[in-house]
Amino acid sequence: MTKRFINIAMIAASVLVWWGCDGKKAPTENIPYVKTEVVKNENKVNNLTFPGKTKSADDINVSFRVSGPILKVYVKAGDHVKKGQLIAAMDPRDYQTQLNATQAEYASIKADAERIIAMYNEESTTASNYDKARYGLEQITQKLNNHRNQLADTKLYAPIDGYVQEVLHEGGETVSAGMPIVSMFGSGTLEVEINVPAYDYANRDRMSTMYCKFDLLPEETFPLKLHSISAEANSNQLYTVRLRFMGQYDRSKITPGMTTMVYVSYDNETSDARVYIPSSAIVEDKGQTHVFVYDPKSETVKSRNISVERLHRNGTAEVTSGLEDGETIVTAGVHHITDGMKAKPMPKSSESNVGGLL
Repeated sequence: MTKRFINIAMIAASVLVWWGCDGKKAPTENIPYVKTEVVKNENKVNNLTFPGKTKSADDINVSFRVSGPILKVYVKAGDHVKKGQLIAAMDPRDYQTQLNATQAEYASIKADAERIIAMYNEESTTASNYDKARYGLEQITQKLNNHRNQLADTKLYAPIDGYVQEVLHEGGETVSAGMPIVSMFGSGTLEVEINVPAYDYANRDRMSTMYCKFDLLPEETFPLKLHSISAEANSNQLYTVRLRFMGQYDRSKITPGMTTMVYVSYDNETSDARVYIPSSAIVEDKGQTHVFVYDPKSETVKSRNISVERLHRNGTAEVTSGLEDGETIVTAGVHHITDGMKAKPMPKSSESNVGGLL
């Protein structure tokens, strides 16, 4: 019994040793899930959106051409005015006095000039006296016309048919020549104004199709055409672009000052395929820009340097080198993985299992 007990004990010990050394299973490797996306290329058009505002094609400030106190402003904000309608008047007293003095001076010089010209025709005076009389008469005539114009300029008339947007000065105020008195916008063509960065300004010749949409009219789109682009950037380093409506639109619903969203398509200038990826996939490290490409065969992620030409407002980045159409990249959690790490793509949610809850 003793020998048999010893043999059983040795066998049991051997089993325990085997279980502890060779039979124990290694802990399961913790492989993270990553969100992935297949790279797409677009080599024909590049679609961008810009916030914009409607403006009248005739958006102007109206001002006097002379200085002085305003006598009266005859319009108010919101008024519709016709071209040539009186909208403001300046006190004409000083300009009337100036004109009266000039008219008296003109009458005296004109009488003297006519007498000398008559004498010259009778060869009873010199050519020098004749020239002085003739030039003096011409000079006082121009001075008289100028003072007549200044008196006429004390009345301010609407230069276009349109609406008064704002009255900037009232009766009793003294203003300088050229100081805006009334701001107006025309009742004709509307424009949409947007601001674009330097890249889009440099590629303005590639703008192909443009249209805008309004929250007020969500089911309608309004085609636009390029009218002008400022040649100088503003304080925000943006260039002002003005677009004209091409088709019919309801002016009772679309008025100056409304906000809109403008959609612009750019034709690519080359046949090179440009890859568009989510901006969240990009990692900046030590001056290098890279993404993680997922290899389904080895189930690993590999870091790869890329060249990004620009970032878009819709959350995508335009990549010119480093990626090809159809490759799979990691688009979320890129700061928590490393080159060569094993990973599994996150399962896609089915329509019947929204959020992967089942």
